[in-house]
Amino acid sequence: MTPNRTRSLLFKLAMLLYVLAVAYLCFANFHKLPDVPKSFLGIPMDKIVHFCMFFPFPILAFFAYDKLTQTPWQALAALLCICAFGGIFAGLTELVQGLLPYRGQDIDDFGADLLAIAISGLLVFVYDVSKMKKKP
Repeated sequence: MTPNRTRSLLFKLAMLLYVLAVAYLCFANFHKLPDVPKSFLGIPMDKIVHFCMFFPFPILAFFAYDKLTQTPWQALAALLCICAFGGIFAGLTELVQGLLPYRGQDIDDFGADLLAIAISGLLVFVYDVSKMKKKP
């Protein structure tokens, strides 16, 4: 197995573990945990947690399927697909949370998820395009 193939396989495994971890964090019942501060620097802690949970999505997805891009247009198309799938995943987690008796739906959580995906996706896009410019 080549080093690139091994790396891609490891990132695919990391992506799977990440999705499982986010699903657990979104659907588990945490009401018996001790209270945490309600906000940090005026930002609700719940939104910070959602941002942190979804920030890795584009990064892991990009490195799991790195071979998709050769041009900036392909990088943009890949970014849009990755962000769309991330947004769908975030939306589904909120919908399922609304069905659980011990969780609730919150459009602002979804907004924090999308913000994280967008910022992380933009960083991945800049990295990908700069990587292309360095190739001879």
